[in-house]
Amino acid sequence: MKRINIQGINYDQKSSYQQGPSLAPTAIRKALYSGSMNLFAESGITIENEFIVDQGDFTITNYFDIEKITEKNLTHNTKVFTLGGDHSITYPIIKAHQSYYPTLDILHIDAHADIYNEFDNDKYSHACPFARILENSFVTRLVQVGIRTLNTHQSEQVKKFNVEVHEMSNLDLSKISKFRNPLYISLDMDAFDPAFAPGVSHHEPGGLTSREVINLIQSIDTEVIGADIVEYNPKRDFQNMTAFLAAKMMKEILAKMMIK
Repeated sequence: MKRINIQGINYDQKSSYQQGPSLAPTAIRKALYSGSMNLFAESGITIENEFIVDQGDFTITNYFDIEKITEKNLTHNTKVFTLGGDHSITYPIIKAHQSYYPTLDILHIDAHADIYNEFDNDKYSHACPFARILENSFVTRLVQVGIRTLNTHQSEQVKKFNVEVHEMSNLDLSKISKFRNPLYISLDMDAFDPAFAPGVSHHEPGGLTSREVINLIQSIDTEVIGADIVEYNPKRDFQNMTAFLAAKMMKEILAKMMIK
């Protein structure tokens, strides 16, 4: 089994609407170890394991340092699980993976496609990471699930980069074909309907249930080599509902990363 390094990236300076996700790593860990839940995933795998090492949180002043930090936590014999942070962090994290995984698929679970060429005059905005990833050919296949905010520009980007989008308006999870390549999971907490995850900056009704996302992750039948959970905003949460959901998803994803 490969070691899994957990890194917290305290960064939300690329957020376009509200700050707060920089506080998320600490809040998610607090929920995870609160005593309210145990450390077992539904598969019966525990994340209390010598192969899982928490490297702590990193306060980011320079956006491009995220890639360097990830490189330090990533080797041929390790995987990296990241607690963010706004969604801008995914681009430098994926960039750090390129020397190890030249063939890589991404499962992106989100209300938003985050594929703008540029947003608010910033090409590295949290609304742009997948445009940067795709234009650099860092991914073989990008599958987006839960999307419900496509506009004209983003639809054009989806066609340009041949993105596989499963929108909420006609969602059928059974239509997602199996992943064959090493897989990276990027979970934006606003993928969930706000009823399940009120602690996000962008409330977008009509989203996924917690069970749908758990079932989707549990159905993966390829090696998960890395993942991030992003866009949880503790400032917007209600009775820590979103923190506990993020902690639950953290267990499920880590358990899946441990299998292969």
